This record gives sequence, structure tokens and C-alpha cells, in this order.
Amino acid sequence: MLFKQQAWLRQKLLVLGSLAVGSLLYLVARVGSLDRVQPICPIEGRFGARSQAEFPLRALQFKRGLLHEFRKGNTSKEQVRLHDLVQQLPKAIIIGVRKGGTRALLEMLNLHPAVVKASQEIHFFDNDENYAKGIEWYRKKMPFSYPQQITIEKSPAYFITEEVPERIYKMNSSIKLLIIVREPTTRAISDYTQVLEGKERKNKTYYKFEKLAIDPNTCEVNTKYKAVRTSIYTKHLERWLKYFPIEQFHIVDGDRLITEPLPELQLVEKFLNLPPRISQYNLYFNATRGFYCLRFNIIFNKCLAGSKGRIHPEVDPSVITKLRKFFHPFNQKFYQITGRTLNWP
Repeated sequence: MLFKQQAWLRQKLLVLGSLAVGSLLYLVARVGSLDRVQPICPIEGRFGARSQAEFPLRALQFKRGLLHEFRKGNTSKEQVRLHDLVQQLPKAIIIGVRKGGTRALLEMLNLHPAVVKASQEIHFFDNDENYAKGIEWYRKKMPFSYPQQITIEKSPAYFITEEVPERIYKMNSSIKLLIIVREPTTRAISDYTQVLEGKERKNKTYYKFEKLAIDPNTCEVNTKYKAVRTSIYTKHLERWLKYFPIEQFHIVDGDRLITEPLPELQLVEKFLNLPPRISQYNLYFNATRGFYCLRFNIIFNKCLAGSKGRIHPEVDPSVITKLRKFFHPFNQKFYQITGRTLNWP
């Protein structure tokens, strides 16, 4: 009886072993076939010598962890050479606007396996001391990436600094430029709120927004106040258009990026000639934070810093009305130049 049970058990184990081996062989074959049929999408557009470079997106997705280690400094020259890593000048720059959502846009674009972000604002083109260090210094500030990837940096001060358009043009006259904007009055109040918070941390007092935004002598909008000037988008854009055609700019709706990020990101993918890879899976709403957070994979999620989404102080409604009336003609011209109409009051 015991002998029969042992024989039956050996037979069962043999069958199970055969099934396991068969399943393993099927998975190996399946993965191999997926790698073969995975589309390798050409990146078209004016990206210099690599305009027809191909993006093996499956491979790039799985190499994110390796790049993360390199960004932390856990690397050597030999590893860089072995993995064919480079520090590339950016092929696209988020040039502004301050308090328009530049950080959120950069982090969300980094969900795409063909995009690598510069984590810090470099301030190369708007800072004379940094600019004097030369283009090689700037390149060394870029993250490691694979040659097929696109490096993107963001420095919102670029948009409003007079010298920047010419300097960027001298580096790359065909670069792609991203501008993320919010309703001008809301953006100005957000700008004020950030400065106010900084003053309060240092136990310093600060004027109320109304006193800064409205000239007490004329009771008109104070265009000398930087938060107001920054929101006159068309004035700054006209300076950029002396160097770059409008086709090299893409306007991102910062208000919509907060409430419906995916459609805005898909428009940016198209502008950058990237194959569509960012999906609703990568974005989930965090009810506690009141913002969308990012899902890179089943393990790694990320939310923006707690400093994002500050509560704005209450502002006199008559001042808000006055500001919106002031910005209205500039907004209309901005719509006309860019070809994008935004739902601003």
C-alpha cells in the first residue's frame, strides 16, 4: 500500500514539474515575443542630429532604477561608460511661468520613459554668473540619460528675464519651449502667497496684496509690482518671438493640469513628438492633498511637496475685479498669438 502511494506521489510530482517547466518556457517565449512586437517609435521633429532616433520604450522603462542610482551619485566612470550614459543638453525647456505649475508639469512629464528631468532649477540662462561658466558647465548639471532620451529642465525665471531668449537661441535655435500659465489674477495672488509665507517664516511683516497690486496714488493696477508684471504673459512672449517661431512653443493650461492633468499631458507628448505612454493609471487623485499624485509603477508613487497648493489669503473682490479687467486685453492678445483660448474671466 505504501509503495503504491509513493509511486502515485512521484507521478504527481512529475506531472507538476512538467507543467512548471512548460509554463516557464511559455513565459520566456511570450516575453521574447512582446519585446519583438513592442513598437519602437521614431521621435520626429527638430531635435538636431538625433531627430530620427528610436526609443526602445520597454528597455527605458526598466532602466529607471539604474538612472535613479546614478542621480544619487552611486556611480563610477566605468559604470557610465558601460551603460552608454550621457549628460545631454536639454531638448526642451519649461521656461515659465512662476506659480503656473512648472514643478507639477516637470514631475508629470517624468512619468514618460523617454523623458529625463533635471531635478533642480539650473538658472543658467537668467543668472549672469552661471552663464559666464559656459555651456559645458550647464551640460554637467544635467542628469545622466540614455542617448535616445529627452532631457528637460525648468527654470520659470527664464520667461521674464530679458537676456534669456537670445542666450537659449545661441545654444539651440530649434529647441522646444513649454510655457505653463494660470489665470493671471490667480497666479499673481499665488505669487504673493509664496513670498508672504517666506516673510512669515522669518517673522517679518509684509504688505497686504491689495496694497501692492493697486497704486495708492492713482487707484489703478500697479504695473511696477512684479507679481502683476509677470502675469502680463503677452508682453514677455513677444520678446521670445523675436528669436523663436510660435511653432516652437506649447502653452499648457495650468488650471486644467490641476483638475484634468491627462489631456494636458497628452498634448505635451504630441508637441514633443513622443509616443503616448502617460495614462490614467499614472495619475490618481489624493483626496487628502486635494491634488493628483503620480504612479510610476506598482511600487513607486509620488506626490508633490507639501508647499504646493498653499491656501491663498482673502482678497478684496473689488481688487480681483479690477485686476481681471486690467488683464483682459492682454489675455485676448495672448490667445490670438498662441492660438489657444483659455477659460479665463
